[in-house]
Amino acid sequence: MAAIDPDELPKKKIVHEMGQDLALLSVAELTERIALLKEEIGRLEAEMARKRASKSAADTFFKK
Repeated sequence: MAAIDPDELPKKKIVHEMGQDLALLSVAELTERIALLKEEIGRLEAEMARKRASKSAADTFFKK
């Protein structure tokens, strides 16, 4: 049986749970999670802006 190279194994997706104990995470892991959460905040803000624009357009249309 051939040895498995750890670099060839699929990487585990980082998941962050709100309220999770952070004491066991390294500075690098915390940095990764902050970047991940900032990305998610950007995605949420973009969706919120899209929905606000849609609502505004509907409000404008139905007020006429």
